[in-house]
Amino acid sequence: MAEELNPEISENPQTPEAALEDAADAVGDEPVKQRKNGLYPGVSDELAENMKSGWADTELRDLEPIPQAAETAARRAALSARFPGERLVIPAGNLKTRSNDTEYSFRASVEYAYLTGNQTEDGVLVLEPEGEGHTATVYLLPRSDRENGEFWLDGQGELWVGRRHSLTEAQKRYGIPASDVRELTGSLREATGPVRVVRGYDAGVEAALTDKVTAERDEELRVFLSEARLVKDEFEIGELQKAVDSTVRGFEDVVKVLDKAEATSERYIEGTFFLRARVEGNDVGYGSICAAGPHACTLHWVRNDGPVRSGDLLLLDAGVETHTYYTADITRTLPINGRYSELQKKIYDAVYDAQEAGIAAVKPGAKYRDFHDASQRVLAERLVEWGLVEGPVERVLELGLQRRWTLHGTGHMLGMDVHDCAAARVESYVDGTLEPGMVLTVEPGLYFQADDLTVPEEYRGVGVRIEDDILVTADGNRNLSAGLPRRSDEVEAWMAELKG
Repeated sequence: MAEELNPEISENPQTPEAALEDAADAVGDEPVKQRKNGLYPGVSDELAENMKSGWADTELRDLEPIPQAAETAARRAALSARFPGERLVIPAGNLKTRSNDTEYSFRASVEYAYLTGNQTEDGVLVLEPEGEGHTATVYLLPRSDRENGEFWLDGQGELWVGRRHSLTEAQKRYGIPASDVRELTGSLREATGPVRVVRGYDAGVEAALTDKVTAERDEELRVFLSEARLVKDEFEIGELQKAVDSTVRGFEDVVKVLDKAEATSERYIEGTFFLRARVEGNDVGYGSICAAGPHACTLHWVRNDGPVRSGDLLLLDAGVETHTYYTADITRTLPINGRYSELQKKIYDAVYDAQEAGIAAVKPGAKYRDFHDASQRVLAERLVEWGLVEGPVERVLELGLQRRWTLHGTGHMLGMDVHDCAAARVESYVDGTLEPGMVLTVEPGLYFQADDLTVPEEYRGVGVRIEDDILVTADGNRNLSAGLPRRSDEVEAWMAELKG
């Protein structure tokens, strides 16, 4: 990794205004601000002047709007209608330091990306009240300034991190007038009238509005934007299907290299799936769970540093995230050697039957909780049948006794967040009714902990989960992830075919 010419600018996170001032200082009369152990003592006047000129015009003039421009416009219109006469401020967020002068990969806030399609750091969408509606402006960092040296002296300049779109280019791409974000906080401080902001992403924006907003009103904005995503439009459904299709291919990749994982660890599985996610998408939608053997009983096992052994099960819970931030979320529990043992198959088939009951309960007009209740009933019945818990089943369900081995809820909404719409009101989500266009997971599981003395020894350390991504349709549902086999015999045949 190259050493920065003027690293102090990026070593200490600053506002865009401060970064510009430092960059200007570096090529003006002030000495270059040098970090400890920097190799260059400064910038000569001759070099500073040389760097200002001799660069080709790279403005992009034939840009097309992003594919979802019509959808993002409709979303902004719905937001405008909900909060007439109020200024609405939705930030993308800022870079976060990983260590010293390196940053985490940036992912824009879901609220901002949902309304704009833009994904760049420091962006802010502002809806200004006008007449009976609003005018929208997206505030962005413009291209790095070549006159003051920002483009090569600032740690976030274009020669360090890559070219940004100009404001004119951004307006063409997103269909929203674009302005310089470095001028925004000043105008927000002067703003009058009611204002709402999505909190938690941009401390500078929040500080500028500190005397103009209330936590209660801001929460209403966040809740509205969460509930707006409960029903997906056609673009979103298409993106979710893309994510699922890539995820199916990622699962196939893993099955083909299970022998290499046995020779190394769960990390080989994680790395294999990650390659597919980065080649076909933006990233993984969440930390991949590559849980072999007893690790399958840890619900969010993301350390992925354990052994992969023939005869054990591999619980793989992973999803590709598309370039537009929509993620799949699929789980399969696979026999590492390609064949389920008798006990593994018994437990797997019980989870499969529970999932079948849950998926059948997903339909328009059904209560959201119905699929969970249907799945839990099947699992409770099996636990009673196996003698692991005392019946009758109604008693087990009433007291929640099955939860010792089922542990979690049977699903959640899915979209730009893997647990999408999490800020929605309970009455709109968990206590709500399913509608066409909703996408949710159905993912029952049974987990027998390695130290659970209430079950026979052969059960201990066996964990099984099966998860699919289900779209509510006008007449029922569609399994977006039907491309991956679920039934135990189909899984074995699929693995045998992939392994040749």
